Amino acid sequence: MSGTRVVLVRHGESNATVQRFVGGPRSCTGLTDRGRRQAELLRDRLLTGRDLTATGLYSSTYPRAMETARIIAPALGSLPVVTDASWGEHDPGPECDGLTYQEYVTRFGRPNFDGSAATEVYPGGETLGQFRDRVVDALERVVLENQGGTAVVACHAWVIDAVLRHVVRAPIAGVFELSTRNTSLTEVQHVHGSKWKLIRYNDAAHLTGE
Repeated sequence: MSGTRVVLVRHGESNATVQRFVGGPRSCTGLTDRGRRQAELLRDRLLTGRDLTATGLYSSTYPRAMETARIIAPALGSLPVVTDASWGEHDPGPECDGLTYQEYVTRFGRPNFDGSAATEVYPGGETLGQFRDRVVDALERVVLENQGGTAVVACHAWVIDAVLRHVVRAPIAGVFELSTRNTSLTEVQHVHGSKWKLIRYNDAAHLTGE
């Protein structure tokens, strides 16, 4: 049996990014018009190029990810979207969720994205270790549910970072920095045991000229 593939799709441009606020699970308001267009471009690419034959379509429970998944679903055989909170972005906690970036910096200073597993990037939010562990658990579940197939997951930049760090066995933070584009494709293949293969990262060919 060939290895199970997991294709991670970063959501389209979000209102949180454009309006510059901490868009956690309580305050996310979905995609911008541009973000929806980016997802449509990905859908059209998948329809014409047949890049993927998916066995499962998943999404975090954030509106921006669910919108992205629903838009691309017709290119994946109109698979039902399975929502799973474990694929959500790093949770900033109730105190910081929804703050503008400027409000956050004024109250708490610059966030520390380069700490240890015990680091709370946002006061009262998930530690880096808690975030990593739930993402890896979600990854392992979709591998079991799609053995020999291909799972497509609409998710978030930090989630993709966490998966890649797990796949290449990098530390929980630091060492390298990623800049994952909206609606790009990142694909990993589970070979066996703890062995993984990175197939592609940040594939956003459909956004050329966008």
